[in-house]
Amino acid sequence: MPPAPEPSGRSGGSQAPGVRPALALRGLAKRFGDRIAVNGIDLDVPTGSFYGLVGPNGAGKTTTLSMATGLLRPDYGQIWVHGVDVWRAPLEAKKLMGILPDGVRLFDRLTGEQLVTYAGLLRGMDREEVAVRVSDLLEALDLVEDAGTLVVDYSAGMTKKIALASALVHAPRLLVLDEPFESVDPVSAANIRDILATYASGGGTVIVSSHVMDLVQRMCDHVAVIAAGTVLAAGTVDDVRGDATLEDRFVELVGGRNPGAGLAWLRTS
Repeated sequence: MPPAPEPSGRSGGSQAPGVRPALALRGLAKRFGDRIAVNGIDLDVPTGSFYGLVGPNGAGKTTTLSMATGLLRPDYGQIWVHGVDVWRAPLEAKKLMGILPDGVRLFDRLTGEQLVTYAGLLRGMDREEVAVRVSDLLEALDLVEDAGTLVVDYSAGMTKKIALASALVHAPRLLVLDEPFESVDPVSAANIRDILATYASGGGTVIVSSHVMDLVQRMCDHVAVIAAGTVLAAGTVDDVRGDATLEDRFVELVGGRNPGAGLAWLRTS
C-alpha cells in the first residue's frame, strides 16, 4: 500500500510537523458522460480544523465529498483519511469518519432513538455505551420528546438532526457534513454549531459544505472555493477573503454576477 502523501500546500494553513492531514486528496477526478464534475483536485484538510467547502450549484462539492468518503468511486486520484487510503482500506478508513451526505436516506421506519442506537451497534460499540451516547445526543439536539417517533414522520430539520446524531455516535476523528444546516431552524442550527465547535476544539476535524457564506465565515477557520470541479482558492478564511467579506471574495472568484440586467420593467417608479 503506498504511503500517505506529504502535504500538498493546498490547505492554506500550517499542519503541525509529523501530523498527517485529516483528509488528503490527490488528482481527484470524476466524469459523468460528457460532463467533468471534478477536475483533478488536490487538497489537504489539516487535522483539528473546521473546514468549509463552498461553491455554486454544480461546482462538484457533493461529488468531491462523496468520493472522499467512499460513497462514489473516483475515475482518477487517491484519498487518504488520517493516512489511510479510502479505496484500498475502506473499512479502516470508514471507522475514522462520520458522514452526513446530501439527500440522506435513512432507515426511516425506525424511531429516532432506534436509528442512532442501530448506528452505534453497527460500529461494533458496546450496547451500554451506545445507550449513554444516544441519550446524550438526543438531549443535545433537542430530540428527546421525539425519540420514540418514527423517522418517516420527522420534519426535514429533525431528519437532519437525527442523521447528525447517527454520524456522531461513534466519536469519529473526521466529520464530513454536506449542507448540514439546510432546513434546520435557527435555534437548532445554533445548537449544532456549538456541538461542532466543541467537537473540533477536542481534536476532531469538521468538513462542512454550505452555500451560506456568512455562516462559513463565522464558523470555519479554513475554506476552499470550488467551481467547475476545480479549487479556485484554499486556505485560512482570512487568507482567502483578504480585505473583503467571504461572500464578496466568493463572487469575485466564481463570477457570473448579473445584478438585475434587462429587468427594467420591474421598476415601479
